[in-house]
Formats: sequence, structure tokens, C-alpha cells
Amino acid sequence: MGKIKIHTLGSEDEKAQKEKLTRQREEKKKREAAEKVHVSGMGGGERVKSVNMSEEEVDKMAKLTQEVEKDQAESGETKEEKKSQPKKARVRSKKYQEALGKVDKNKLYELGIALKLLRDVTLTKFDGTVEIHINTVEKGLRGSVQLPHGTGREVRVKIADDKTIDAIVESINGGKIDFDVLIAHPGVMSKLARVARILGPKGLMPNPKSGTISPTPEKVADKMSKGEIQWKTEADFPLIHQVLGKLSFKDEQLQDNFKALVKSIDQIKISKITIKSTMSPGIKVEL
Repeated sequence: MGKIKIHTLGSEDEKAQKEKLTRQREEKKKREAAEKVHVSGMGGGERVKSVNMSEEEVDKMAKLTQEVEKDQAESGETKEEKKSQPKKARVRSKKYQEALGKVDKNKLYELGIALKLLRDVTLTKFDGTVEIHINTVEKGLRGSVQLPHGTGREVRVKIADDKTIDAIVESINGGKIDFDVLIAHPGVMSKLARVARILGPKGLMPNPKSGTISPTPEKVADKMSKGEIQWKTEADFPLIHQVLGKLSFKDEQLQDNFKALVKSIDQIKISKITIKSTMSPGIKVEL
């Protein structure tokens, strides 16, 4: 026997009703799609905005969008042009140019003569700092030296031990750093590690290589307050930058500090030395 189809009363009407609802939903989707306009320059879900407007208004919006896209393209070209343009050379003052003319870039000056020339090309009216910049044959060098006459500036040294560690950590967390060198006892390093993220980038975190972690921090602090300095090459380049003293120092004092530093680094590891004062041209010094 063949299959018998059974029609329920009203089934044709229900089918027609479903088809009608389906058509209505599709027409609604088409209308909504026609009313959506892309707005350039907006991010994520904001790029498409639903608007209820006439055809004339839609045309205006489309023109506006084209103008925005054009402006963005021109702006992008401008940025690329700026990137491709060479940087302007730094223009030095007339006084600096005059001072620079007194220094022979190709000459290595004897230390005594270099110091006298340094005073002649100094541009500051205040007591400027005498700097020494040393090119070494390798990077990763570090050490310490007692400068016979100090650097001319007060070195604020603080000791972190069992009695002071809690107050120091609290002060650092509060944004107050009232020291130039921090000497720590090994027993408090675990507590000091809480502020390593603050001290580390500033070069103030105690380190056994620099001698700032010691079982006798009082002795180390006494040495540093009397002129002992820590020197090291830059992280990525074989360069050492150090303060040698002040312009108010006598030439003999600056020479003593110079010789002590060079001896500490070892002359064999030095390829070039330049001295300068605040804002002055550099002067190359023979070893």
C-alpha cells in the first residue's frame, strides 16, 4: 500500500502565514541594510551607524565620508614626508662656536695644558662641573676609586640595616629618595627587594659588585662620604662617564683625581679620554 497523506484542517493557512512572516523578516533586513552608512575613521563597531534618513541625506553622508577619507590619506602622506625629511642640525651659540674654534679636534693635549684650555673655553658663570669621558677597549668594566680631592659635591649616603630598613622602604614607596648612595647590610636585602623596581632604574639598588652591600656598611659609607666613587661602563657601549671635580679646584687637584681614576681603570684598557666642563666643548687628552 502507498503512503497516505493526512491534511489537518487549517494547515494550508498556517503554511501561508509562516511564509508571510518569513517575507516580512527578509524585507525588514533589506531596509535596515539600506539604511546603514559606513563612517570612515571610526573604530570597531562604531564604523557602521544605523541612520533613518532620506536618499538625499544618504548622498550627503556618502560625500562627507569621501572627504574624510581624502583628508586621512593626505594626513598619512604628510606624516610619511615628515619621517623622510632629515633632522635639522643643532645650531650652537656664537660663544660656543668661538670656544670651539680654540680647540683642535685632531690634537691630543697634555693634561696640564688641557686643563688650562678648559678654563679658557668654559662658558658658564657659575662653578661648573669638570667631566671626564673615557672610551675603553671593552664594555662590562666596573670598579671603585678614592678620589684624593673628592668630586666637589656632597654625597648623601644612607645605610640600610635592621634599625633603618623599614623606614627606608616606606619612604621610597612614598616617592621620597633622600640619598645618592644606599649601603645595605646583607640581612636586609630581602626587604629592600620590595623597592627594587624603583631603585633599579635609578642605579641606586645596592649591589655586591659595586661594594654597596657589606656586612660593615658603616665603613663603606665613611669611604664614600670622603670621595670614593663607583665607576662602570655603559650597559651597551664601552664608555665611562665620571665627574672629576669642579672648576674651582686647582689644576693640581684635578690632575690628582684624573690620575687616580685612570689608574683604577687601568691605562691598558683605555683607548681615548676627553675632558669638558658644563656646556663647554670637549678636549682630547693624551695618556
